[in-house]
Amino acid sequence: MIPVTKPFLPPREEYEKFLEGIWSRNCLTNNGPLVQELESKLSAYLGCNNLLFVGNGTIALQIAIKALDLKGEIITTPFSYVATTSSIVWEGCTPVFTDIDPDTLNIDANKIEEGITNKTQAILATHCFGNPCDINAIDKVAKKYGLKVIYDAAHCFGSLYKGKSVFVFGDISIASFHATKLYHTVEGGAIFTQNEDLLKRMFYMRNFGHQGVEKFDGLGINGKNSEFHAAMGIINLKYVESILESRKSQSLYYDANLKFNTYKKVERCTDTVGNYSYYPIIFESEKHLLEILKKLNAAEVYPRRYFYPPLTKLNYVQHRELKVADQTSSCVLCLPLFHSLTDEEMDLVIKVIDNH
Repeated sequence: MIPVTKPFLPPREEYEKFLEGIWSRNCLTNNGPLVQELESKLSAYLGCNNLLFVGNGTIALQIAIKALDLKGEIITTPFSYVATTSSIVWEGCTPVFTDIDPDTLNIDANKIEEGITNKTQAILATHCFGNPCDINAIDKVAKKYGLKVIYDAAHCFGSLYKGKSVFVFGDISIASFHATKLYHTVEGGAIFTQNEDLLKRMFYMRNFGHQGVEKFDGLGINGKNSEFHAAMGIINLKYVESILESRKSQSLYYDANLKFNTYKKVERCTDTVGNYSYYPIIFESEKHLLEILKKLNAAEVYPRRYFYPPLTKLNYVQHRELKVADQTSSCVLCLPLFHSLTDEEMDLVIKVIDNH
């Protein structure tokens, strides 16, 4: 069987060494030494000075919305994982969907202004499949209308925009370190900001608002993460370069050997470097996709339809027809891509697709 992805696991003995330290210190959570070490090492690796390690990418989004005190409408993308939209609604705000670019699959920055009203307070854009958005265009619109910007960069570990980590852009950016991501802490995520005051506010928010044992600084939630997860993150950071390189090599193998007669690749914005976290292809029709998917499953290959259906179809949002997103979401299929995927396995995937 060839799944769409497999979590990377480091040598077991390396993790067990960290467990010895955790047991000897008997400190399991509450901003322990390994959490602080991971934050420091991630900051150095990514070139992002201000970050917080949290429980997952979803709580990171929720804290971001709360920290910016957003209460009205938020312009967002219909083509993302459900957490992008559910976090907006969970925090009492209203998602206003903007159509996507048919080539990059990111939010179409040229259409954002169409959705802005006097209730609009922010833009929440996803760097889809690890490919950065047109950040300059989005920030230009945000400045024009005085809007906050949150980037859902859940997929983006290692992605660059104009030579910098995508995490340094916007008022706040978030990452997911879930087990399916190319860099993971089993469960986890991070919040990034260049604003020191925001960082301080979110630091307290992450831990119920605690400012010491008996003092609280505003409303908070349990967004912490543990020493066990931080240990996995510290170890996996040593392997992330080889993981990134293997994903790139596998993606280039698909590029060189797929025929692309009745489907196309996703394009990147200019001045960006993706991280090859996914390998999506866009079929000419849903009918064609479903035919291929059936044949792949019969060969015990299990790609995934990220992201289908579009978020405008959720039963707790206002439905809206968006031509590009509706059409594209029904035609996107992500092929298997993970660190241990072999050329022979990719050859099987390619053969099934191109011999249809």
